[in-house]
Amino acid sequence: MIIAMRKILGKSIFKATGWEYKVDPQILENKQVIIGFEHTSNLDTILSLALFEILELKIHTLIKKELFKGPLKPLLERLGGIPVDRKANKDIVTQMVELFNQNDHFNLVIAPEATRAKDGEARKPIRTGFWHIAKAANVPIILMYANARTKKGGILGKIYPTDLQQDLEKIKTLYAEYGIDVKIQ
Repeated sequence: MIIAMRKILGKSIFKATGWEYKVDPQILENKQVIIGFEHTSNLDTILSLALFEILELKIHTLIKKELFKGPLKPLLERLGGIPVDRKANKDIVTQMVELFNQNDHFNLVIAPEATRAKDGEARKPIRTGFWHIAKAANVPIILMYANARTKKGGILGKIYPTDLQQDLEKIKTLYAEYGIDVKIQ
């Protein structure tokens, strides 16, 4: 019953905001890194969370460990937050590979940095940590999209990481088909 209510809430958010979503559930796997473009407002986050509820996906995301204190800690854990110690001996890629290996189902959501630019600021190329994690964990990269101009979003495809530069070009091309410009190096 709770799952059904969460799905209804997710669909209601899309209806209330006038957005549409498109997803082929067969694209999804048990383990994956999920990235999303175009990140233009906080509404993108709300719509993404709504879509995850509709798809019944338990997600995880990286959050600096310093935020996991006091009353915020249980909330962040409930939302799938993973505390990351950037000063630890193990790098983040190794930490994430261990989590993928320890779980039968694991969805790591990463918004590549530099996807939002302040007014008048030049956009920087996306960061590639998501690719390195997916490659090392041997999982696909799921491509989510949100196009504020058309009010359409969803999941447009997946790639299996093989060659960084070729994969970035492929990501750029796939997003371009949906009217989204992904800046790569």
